[in-house]
Amino acid sequence: MRTIKLTLAYDGSEFFGWQIQPDRPTVQAAVMEVVEVVTGERAPVHGSGRTDAGVHALAQVASFQTASGIPAANLAKALNRQLPHTIRVLAAEEAPAGFHARLQARAKSYRYRIYRGGICPPFLWRYVHHFPYPLDEQQMIEAAPLFQGAHDFTSFASAEPPAPDERQMPSKSLVRTVFSSELRREGDELVYTVRGSGFLRHMVRNILGTLVEVGKGRMSAAQIPEILAARQRSAAGPTLPGKGLWLVSVEY
Repeated sequence: MRTIKLTLAYDGSEFFGWQIQPDRPTVQAAVMEVVEVVTGERAPVHGSGRTDAGVHALAQVASFQTASGIPAANLAKALNRQLPHTIRVLAAEEAPAGFHARLQARAKSYRYRIYRGGICPPFLWRYVHHFPYPLDEQQMIEAAPLFQGAHDFTSFASAEPPAPDERQMPSKSLVRTVFSSELRREGDELVYTVRGSGFLRHMVRNILGTLVEVGKGRMSAAQIPEILAARQRSAAGPTLPGKGLWLVSVEY
């Protein structure tokens, strides 16, 4: 059996996230269906991690095993011929035996885009969170690095019950290490970039919701260590919409 590593880009607007869900279109389901068409095999396709409904990816990584002899370069072309145009295989390559896209991921980077202009262009609407209201952006920028370091991110985890595959994970630790956390103004957008060892469900969107509360003056940067220490979801800000979030890269 060969192990194939895929690098995928997708527009998540019309999908209910990466993870397969009954009677709902997901990226994982679409990729698995096409892998079966091309190879003739029904193989599990493991992503580096779930992305939620509406979340986009510039370079999601996935892996699967196959007995097919189709060369990797040809496999990428064949998959792209069958996939919807909202999902593209950027690369397909042979991976060492035992490679697993999720279990061996060492770091991920995400980007969140907040459009600050009064009118959001229609061609950006699906890819940014439009927030034209007053914000103290400098306070938000100064608060962003406070998430760096190893912390228990319970306050920024999803309040929803864990999915079945999450319940089966051996470690239930909510400690994650954030290597960099930066917010900057880029043209008409506030762009947040974060790189970490891993991320909890909704974690980035909850961090952004908290930074927006700082910008509104409802919270202060000085409260962020207290929010982390509280380990209560209710202590942090709201969850921002998924459409502004992009998975940028996965490192191994």
